[in-house]
Amino acid sequence: MSPTEDYINNLSIQMNRYFSIVIFLFGTIGNLLNICVLSQRIFRSNSCAILFLFSSFANLIAILSGLLSRTFSGWIVDLTNTDRFLCKLRAFILNVARPIAFWLILLAAIDRWLLSNPNAYYRRMNTLKNAKRSMIIITILSIILFAHILYCYEPNLVNAPLKCYGVTVTCRLVTDILFTFGSTLIPIVLMFIFGLMTIRNIQSSRKKVRPTDFPMETNQISIGERQRPSLSKSDYRLVMMLLAQILLLFIFGLPLGVQKLYATITINRPTSQLQTAIDNFAYNFTLLLNFLANGIPFYIYTLFGGEIFRKALLKVFFTIKQKVFHSMLYCH
Repeated sequence: MSPTEDYINNLSIQMNRYFSIVIFLFGTIGNLLNICVLSQRIFRSNSCAILFLFSSFANLIAILSGLLSRTFSGWIVDLTNTDRFLCKLRAFILNVARPIAFWLILLAAIDRWLLSNPNAYYRRMNTLKNAKRSMIIITILSIILFAHILYCYEPNLVNAPLKCYGVTVTCRLVTDILFTFGSTLIPIVLMFIFGLMTIRNIQSSRKKVRPTDFPMETNQISIGERQRPSLSKSDYRLVMMLLAQILLLFIFGLPLGVQKLYATITINRPTSQLQTAIDNFAYNFTLLLNFLANGIPFYIYTLFGGEIFRKALLKVFFTIKQKVFHSMLYCH
């Protein structure tokens, strides 16, 4: 092995050892706080907040299933790389949780578009019941699409980006294509489209209809348009939280999809050991960026959620403080 290959491989090991710890800690704490905040009564009747809540659950599952073993692998033996059952179970849970988290944010983008739509018919579709139905459908589809992992993933592999990976070329192709398009490219592109349409709806809702001296023109304005409600303060903040999250999901989530697409296209290309080391480093780096996308929602919500989210967060901290204080008194 050349010094360059050795350096790149060592860099990958150090990156997995330390960067994964940071993402794991901040991501786990952030998603737990998200769950505590968004579970409060003030958010329970809001369909967008419910989608954010269950997306936080999916993000937490993705981080725990995907990063916990990677965090420990730099220090102790990673059993998911050697044990067949743990390898299959971890890979299945991770590959199901990640698309659920992304698609729920897409559903939140669609939810905000429906709410801000000038057409009353679309606004009536913005219900908590429809949001819950959509969550169930997304979960079932994700389980079905990635069920093949339970069959074709195996541990102790050598010529693969990970030791626990698809054992056949067909399995890798199917998994990579499903992840690239189903878990990353399609939801992120649709997020941007619905995000832009939501911005356009908000901008148009702020434009007041100026009075005119021509009654016929005034009468041509539809009743639905005249009675169109403006977004409440909480709904507006949810839109800001959503748009900021879409932008960061694009930055941190898309590179892994592109890298997997590249790996799929070049799967039969003869490569040197140096190129293999570079490809493995790129895979590990983009994979950690993807986990970063699972870990940042709380910090986005805190920054863009405004007074409503921050008050709910302070209430969580106050409740935790009270419980700790009472438990200390009980112990004494």
